[in-house]
Amino acid sequence: MDIFLLLGVIAGALSVVVGMIVKGADPTVLLNPAAIIIIGVGTLAALNNSFPREDIKKLPKVLGVLFKNKKQTPPKELVNTIMLLAQKARQEGILALESTVDSLEDPFLKNGMQMVVDGVNVDQIEEILNNEISSLEARHHTGASMFKTAGSASPTLGVLGAVIGLIGALGDLNDVDALGHMISAAFVATLYGIFFGYVILIPFASRLNRKTEEEVKNMLITLEGVLAIQAGHNPNTIEKKLNGMLSPQEKTATE
Repeated sequence: MDIFLLLGVIAGALSVVVGMIVKGADPTVLLNPAAIIIIGVGTLAALNNSFPREDIKKLPKVLGVLFKNKKQTPPKELVNTIMLLAQKARQEGILALESTVDSLEDPFLKNGMQMVVDGVNVDQIEEILNNEISSLEARHHTGASMFKTAGSASPTLGVLGAVIGLIGALGDLNDVDALGHMISAAFVATLYGIFFGYVILIPFASRLNRKTEEEVKNMLITLEGVLAIQAGHNPNTIEKKLNGMLSPQEKTATE
C-alpha cells in the first residue's frame, strides 16, 4: 500500500471538512445524494463514452497499480547488479551466468539475461525488450488518460449539479428558509466536482505517470546493460555508459 498516496487523499478530504467547520458551514450538507449521483454516475458516463469497455474493465487493476507500493529496485543497485554480471561474463564467459541468472529477482533483467545466455540474436533481444517497455508505457498511458478524462469531467459536472440545484431552488421562492438551504445544497455538487477533479483524479494521473517514468528508466538501464554484456563490452565501459543514465544523486550513491 502506498501510504503517502493514501495520506494525501485523507488530508485532502480533511481540509475540506475542517475548512467548512472553520467557516461556520455544516459539514453534514456534504451528505447530498443528488450531488453524489450527479458526480459519480456522470463521471462514469464520461469515462464510458470516452474509452472502450476493455479499458474501463481494467480500471480496478490500474487503481491497484496506483495504490500498490511496488518494490522498485533503486537505479544504483540495478547498475551494481549489471556490473557484477558483466564482470563475471568477462572473466568466465557468458555461459557461466546461467546459474546467476536464475537467482535474479528483477523479471525484466532476468528475461534479458536469459536470452543472452541462450544465445538469442542481439536484434531479437532488443526488439523483445523494447516491446515489453512499449507495452508497459501503453497500459499506464491508458490508465492515466482515464484519470485525466474523469478529472476534467468532474468539475464541469459539479457546475451542472449546481445549475440543477438552483433550478429546483428557484422553483419556489415563497419559503425563504428552504430557499437558502436548497441554494447551499446546490453548490455541494460543485464542491464534489472540484475536489474529485483537482485533488483526486488528475493527481492520480500524474502519480501514475511518475511511477511509469521510474519503472521505464530502470527498464532502459537494464536494456542497455543486457545489450552491452551480450556484445562483450568492457565492464568499465558499461559502467560509464549506465552511470550516464543516472541523476547526479544516483550517480554519487553508485560510486
